[in-house]
Amino acid sequence: MGFFSFATAERTLQGYEVMNMVRKGQIRGVGKGDILSQAAFITGMFGVGA
Repeated sequence: MGFFSFATAERTLQGYEVMNMVRKGQIRGVGKGDILSQAAFITGMFGVGA
């Protein structure tokens, strides 16, 4: 369907980049293989998670 505005596309891409940084362990205090701290970080940032 595509994006309706540049701002929506930009926010979506930022979300992808944050998730990749978390997955690769590039966030301070969140280890690369530490699933519990990754889930806690995502819940705190986005208000969603396991």
